[in-house]
Amino acid sequence: MTKIPSMLLSALFALSPALAGAADKVTTTPVQFAKGASSATLHGTLAGYDTVRYTVAARAGQTMTVTLGGSANASFNVFAPGVVPGEGQALGSSDEKRRWTGALPASGTYVVQVYQMRAQARRGEKAPHTLTVAIR
Repeated sequence: MTKIPSMLLSALFALSPALAGAADKVTTTPVQFAKGASSATLHGTLAGYDTVRYTVAARAGQTMTVTLGGSANASFNVFAPGVVPGEGQALGSSDEKRRWTGALPASGTYVVQVYQMRAQARRGEKAPHTLTVAIR
């Protein structure tokens, strides 16, 4: 091995821990309904490219309604059971009113991923939000 490629390889290995620490923060928060309730409201704050994945168990044929309040910078996508955010197609996403309602195709754990729009994320802005999930 020549000296220059060897030094480059050493530098890359030395930087690996620093680059791993620069990853965006992904927080998973379960949605829990109070006894007898069909909806729950949760509060959170995003910063930069961070995301929150709210998980909720539901059955096929039920209807889910998701409403996002708070900062206009925040948005969301809904993923069916078994679909990984960022790797598969979203079942639904927020509209101009930051709301989505849809019939659920399968039983299992759904993911509502709340994220910040790219321009605001790039600037490192914070996006406080309120998420309401209803299952009927």
